Amino acid sequence: MTNFDPSYDESVSAVHNRLFFRLFQAGNTLDRQTIKHLGITTVQWSVLGALSRPQVAEGMSFSDLAEYLVVSRQSLDGVLKRLEREDHVVRVADTVDRRAKKVVLRPQGRAFWASLQPKIYEFYRQALTSFRFDDKVTLVHFLNQINAGMAGVDLEDASTDRSDSTPVEAGMPE
Repeated sequence: MTNFDPSYDESVSAVHNRLFFRLFQAGNTLDRQTIKHLGITTVQWSVLGALSRPQVAEGMSFSDLAEYLVVSRQSLDGVLKRLEREDHVVRVADTVDRRAKKVVLRPQGRAFWASLQPKIYEFYRQALTSFRFDDKVTLVHFLNQINAGMAGVDLEDASTDRSDSTPVEAGMPE
């Protein structure tokens, strides 16, 4: 059993819980609002956006796309199946490694993505209306730090040799 440091400050823990709960809520709100106002899920939005970048005009490997979006291969496969049915993307054999599949944005997908741009721009504008430019840049910086911190989490390294340690109870605030 992994033991955690019992000296963990409860007030800091409360702020941590609130921060991650707010991230959870923001993600869920984004999911709801994109479906309601754009007609696509956040993962579909991310896939189309990732594949529309000029540096991947020839497509991306399935593995690279899953890694770039930080989604599971299984989740990505389901999203790609729907986008394939709608003729937005296609999976093709990689010309270098025939065993690997590349995901390519089809012309219909590129046109669909282009048609979404005015709505996406307005979505961003309304969602971030109370933010100054510097606030937005700072938020991106902090979100990058959170992502990097989460990527480095290893709870096995958090164990201590103290036999009197007890786990700190944590939960999401209401």
